[in-house]
Amino acid sequence: MATQFSFDVVSEVDAQEVDNAVNQAKKEVEQRYDFKDSNTTIDLNQKEHTITLATADDMKLRALTEILNAKMIKRGISLKALDYGEPQQAAGNTLRSVVKIKNGLTTEQAKEVTKLVKDTKMKVQAQIQGEAVRITGKSKDDLQTAIQQIKAKEFDFPIQFTNYR
Repeated sequence: MATQFSFDVVSEVDAQEVDNAVNQAKKEVEQRYDFKDSNTTIDLNQKEHTITLATADDMKLRALTEILNAKMIKRGISLKALDYGEPQQAAGNTLRSVVKIKNGLTTEQAKEVTKLVKDTKMKVQAQIQGEAVRITGKSKDDLQTAIQQIKAKEFDFPIQFTNYR
């Protein structure tokens, strides 16, 4: 019986967990004395996958970034999924920084994963399907080995494995 087994390599962020982390960060900022009267805000735009941080000065912006990072880690979100923009001057003598949330593999990232799988010389095939890489093979053991090889490589983007069949 010549059945094919497969799994997908993806880079996804759970939107609900991001929302929870942002809400926790907002609550902490409201309670902290060093942010009192500093007009500090954290806004999540789920459609554009961005988080906007705004505060009075550079020191508070760094503290705000640390708070957000801590909350993201606690919620199980990789910091590799966050792309911090340069702080910019905003209205009212404040600083603003936009954080982009990476979702999905870019073509270059998918090619990097595909090349890694092909370089292992295992009996599995990797093909790019949109924002994911599907890896197929006849042996579940080969697929498990491929997963271990991918996990062992440190990418600069978060990866997950889905659709294991």
